[in-house]
Amino acid sequence: MTAIQFHERVIHFKDWATILFVLSFLVIGINKNVFQARFAEFIKLAVSDKYTKIYKDTSNLRSGFTISMFFIQLVSLTFFILLFLKQFQYSKIQEGILFVQIFTFLAVFILSKYLVEKIIATTFKIEEFNEQFNLLKVSYRTYFGFLLLPINIILFYNPVWNKNWIYYMIIVILFLANLTTYIVALKIYQNLVLRKIFYFILYLCTLEIAPYYFIYYFITKN
Repeated sequence: MTAIQFHERVIHFKDWATILFVLSFLVIGINKNVFQARFAEFIKLAVSDKYTKIYKDTSNLRSGFTISMFFIQLVSLTFFILLFLKQFQYSKIQEGILFVQIFTFLAVFILSKYLVEKIIATTFKIEEFNEQFNLLKVSYRTYFGFLLLPINIILFYNPVWNKNWIYYMIIVILFLANLTTYIVALKIYQNLVLRKIFYFILYLCTLEIAPYYFIYYFITKN
């Protein structure tokens, strides 16, 4: 007689993620209705630079639309990093706790970097360029986070889709998105950059290259 063996059924608690995804789409839905014209131009950012031309005033950096969409960007990047670490087994921490850790780190890192940039920009008297450049970076990176959100949902709820090439492809796209931001910024502010080329190179090395190098060094050594 064959013995019946019972195996424990492991159910992963993912309600926290569902709540975050729903909240993110709720924020997007509110922005679509409250900022209809702006949202319509925002979703065309990949094919048109009209959005950056219309909303180039530095006051837009602290607008409700920018801040709320920045939240979407943080959620998207955090979920992607979480899935990447889990896919390649770099972490054994519970998903919810790891998400909070990554989200907090990203928020503190980005905000701290922004404050340091303002101090250095004031010192070198390139405040105008710094504000415009930050607005441009936020616009393109927020757009990438917006596009990344549904991809994160598919990867999170369908582990079978978690193939390594998908993650590498997204990382390459993220790199290209950042590179595009710098190229667009140089094209728009080429006259200002040429007048202050020394400060611009120092700015890039200090605040756009060094922080990411130290993060890479820390991760690879730990």
